[in-house]
Amino acid sequence: MLPPELPPLPALTRAEGELIDRYLEVVDLLGRINPGRPGHTYGGLRAAQALVTKAVALRDALAVMHRRGETELHAPTLARALRVLDGERRTARVTLPPRSDS
Repeated sequence: MLPPELPPLPALTRAEGELIDRYLEVVDLLGRINPGRPGHTYGGLRAAQALVTKAVALRDALAVMHRRGETELHAPTLARALRVLDGERRTARVTLPPRSDS
């Protein structure tokens, strides 16, 4: 059985697509570093080391947009793209997990 087909990505400029991709890379690394979630220090260390490079790429994507005159972020369109790319699950790893009051 085939998995359900994902909705299509909204139309994005190349720079917007780059922004979304770089943002999700940073989010994934922050989720691996999150001290409120279980994991190993070595994995967090490796993610923190990679974060520097990915943050520079994110900055560069925004700089390209700005230079090209794309001065406004079209939040509804970009949010739709994030949802198609599993952004809700990926960004949830950055937040604190639900409290387990036992």
